[in-house]
Amino acid sequence: MTEQSTQPFQLPRFYMPYQARLNPHLDEARAHSAEWAHSMGMLEGSGVWERSDLDAHDYGLLCAYTHPDCDGPALSLITDWYVWVFFFDDHFLDMYKRTNDREAGKAHLDRLPLFMPMDLGASVPEPENPVEAGLADLWRRTVPAMSFDWRRRFAESTEHLLNESMWELSNINEGRVSNPVEYIEMRRKVGGAPWSSGLVEYATAEVPAAVAETRPLRVLMETFSDAVHLRNDLFSYEREVRDEGELSNGVLVLETFFGCTTQEAAEAVNDVLTSRLHQFEHTALTEVPAIALDKGLAPDEVAAVAAYTRGLQDWQSGGHEWHLRSSRYMNKGAVEETSPLSGPTGPGAVSADVRALLASVGTERLRSYTHVPFQKTGPSQLPDFYMPFEVRLNPALDAARERLVPWTHRMGILSEGVWDEDRLAAADLALCSAGLDPDGSPEALDLSAQWLAWGTYGDDYYPVVFGARHDLAGAKLCTERLSACMPVADEPVPAPANALERGLADLWARTTALMSRRRRAEFRATVDVMTESWVWEVLNQVQNRIPDPVDYLEMRRATFGSDLTMSLCRLGHGPAVPPAVYRSGPIRALENAAIDYGMLTNDVFSYQKEIEYEGEIHNAILVVQNFFGIDHPKALGIVHDLMTQRMRQFEHIAAHELPVLYEDFKLRAEARAVLDGYVGQLRNWMAGILNWHRNVDRYRSDYLASRTHGFVPDRTPAVPGRTTFASGMRPSGNLTGMSGIS
Repeated sequence: MTEQSTQPFQLPRFYMPYQARLNPHLDEARAHSAEWAHSMGMLEGSGVWERSDLDAHDYGLLCAYTHPDCDGPALSLITDWYVWVFFFDDHFLDMYKRTNDREAGKAHLDRLPLFMPMDLGASVPEPENPVEAGLADLWRRTVPAMSFDWRRRFAESTEHLLNESMWELSNINEGRVSNPVEYIEMRRKVGGAPWSSGLVEYATAEVPAAVAETRPLRVLMETFSDAVHLRNDLFSYEREVRDEGELSNGVLVLETFFGCTTQEAAEAVNDVLTSRLHQFEHTALTEVPAIALDKGLAPDEVAAVAAYTRGLQDWQSGGHEWHLRSSRYMNKGAVEETSPLSGPTGPGAVSADVRALLASVGTERLRSYTHVPFQKTGPSQLPDFYMPFEVRLNPALDAARERLVPWTHRMGILSEGVWDEDRLAAADLALCSAGLDPDGSPEALDLSAQWLAWGTYGDDYYPVVFGARHDLAGAKLCTERLSACMPVADEPVPAPANALERGLADLWARTTALMSRRRRAEFRATVDVMTESWVWEVLNQVQNRIPDPVDYLEMRRATFGSDLTMSLCRLGHGPAVPPAVYRSGPIRALENAAIDYGMLTNDVFSYQKEIEYEGEIHNAILVVQNFFGIDHPKALGIVHDLMTQRMRQFEHIAAHELPVLYEDFKLRAEARAVLDGYVGQLRNWMAGILNWHRNVDRYRSDYLASRTHGFVPDRTPAVPGRTTFASGMRPSGNLTGMSGIS
């Protein structure tokens, strides 16, 4: 590579298994987009772009590369969308980021959803600037060809793209660089790739509503998004960080987190990018066909999903090719002379890097499938945890301990060969509940401890009963039946076939007795997320596959029962807080930071239990070891640093972002008090979890040595019978809890 001396780092060798192709309607799209941008007021006189800027950026080339098969009118429309989104980004930079004018920026963003009505006949305001004019025109021209479901999803991703610009602006104002997990999450929203995936549907085929929001399609979109964004971060580092003063760049985030050089950070970003592409391919080849079969998609629907998947692949290779050629980015010397091992030559061939493909297949990808289970680790190493909150214990703890034992007996939890009273005592789940809910009533404490017992038992049950036998079908059937144990509208429930079903039916009836139908449906969804994630773990066991780091962190929240936990925490909040507040970026970030701290705490304490004694592969330390090819102490250091950063992010959000959120939503004193109390609940939750791990036998080396099997000695668990559903059935307070403790 040549002429690298002025660049902050040398671009790494990218993994790109797909060859870029060029749409033959490129010139038509270029001409149309230039005329359209001028008519919307985006060029001369806008103060943002001149015609020369638009020509140099060449968004027509971007769209011709990323959508190679659509016809001329469709390519022109898609190109207009990209002209609009890049103009929005540069306009927001000049008007609000450079001036640090948060109030005016928010007022600008608040108006934009008005130009995306779901009802095509609805009137919209008169546009006041080129951004509004462009959005109104594009929405009117695009949505008539798409379903209501697509409109809803595309409008939501567009709003995320727009509104999360405020997160970037807030970080610039504070001079704060985000942590890696926070960055990946927020970059998906503000970076626009989920929005791009909606336009891929427009260009190829609309994803059937039955599968649009399932895990496999979500992972396709998220891995596509992460790869697009991380690639952009590598090419745009020089412009964003050095010229514009941006702090939202993956290279800068890892440079700051690891305290490494810019070149080392760039290589690490490229490693994550490669891993996300591997995850995309794995999902497309294994999980997407399975969900199509499970949902009973018709042949034309299967073809639509395949066309969409191919469209995302085209976007990857085409977007890479455009970054190599656009004047907008750092790419000097990137389009180099190719050797025989570099693959084909000629227009569009730069993406097909055979050397990178072979190197990747031979190292990181294979390493994920070659883990040897039950390796001796020795006692779990415990770092000096950063915990700024004191633990308090509910005074009803001793009584709750006594009452939990007979409940587990009645449910059958201690009679199936997975747990006995010794294992229940070693877990001491009432202690966990007492720390999570120090002020709750005895009844609330009992219910919390029972939810914990049920969820922890289920988390132990699936790998022992289904994972060890590679019984994926049995795990799926069990999960379907569990969902049927949670009626929303008094529908019939199958007779319990095992302790999991019996326990869930009991907890469900007592927890949801006073809930509305809508609230029950939302609560059932949180349990479904957790039980379906247990199936994901079984699938990885069957494949002996250590997960991709990003996928692991996100799915670990599900296996940990995070959505269920948050739902239980909010039971006593009442109607004072609008639902939109709970869906807002700061609240979700606050919850995720707390959840990640809790589940990473569990992974640190349970390392020996899971890796040495249970042959597990779902542990953050092992995932980091595998990804970086490093030893346990170094991986533990990275996980511990991430825990600390997540806790500091929690503190930052509570101190700085929530007051702004209160003002943005104009919340009354009652709602503010509820949310302040919620922050207190989450503080208790994190402190209680750490205290519990420090004080139970479940993770201690001497206890593990005395219980070396995943089941009760001399009582191997039996696979539950394939019980059929009854006729007409299709499987489908201040209380805190956590369910999937490993």
